[in-house]
Amino acid sequence: MIVLKGRTIEKEITPELGKTLLDLAVQHKIDWNHACTRGTCAKCRCKIEAGYPLLNAPTKEELARLTKEEIEQGFRLGCQATMVQDGEVKALNKPYFP
Repeated sequence: MIVLKGRTIEKEITPELGKTLLDLAVQHKIDWNHACTRGTCAKCRCKIEAGYPLLNAPTKEELARLTKEEIEQGFRLGCQATMVQDGEVKALNKPYFP
């Protein structure tokens, strides 16, 4: 199970390996901020509250856009964070500017 929380909508959804958190949010009509889908705008920035190890390692786009401290605190870009293993994940959309 994945719990995704956008600005006002929170949903529990079934994980789909290989899809990004942003893909899943859009597919399930969760109001998740996003613009570029390439890892440059960071509007899809999110806080992983559970299941961080079930996601791919941070990408070069994330390493270029997020600080080391943000990554250590569990922040990812929704357009880059991909489910690679089944399990429970909870992610909250936390853009820099609402």
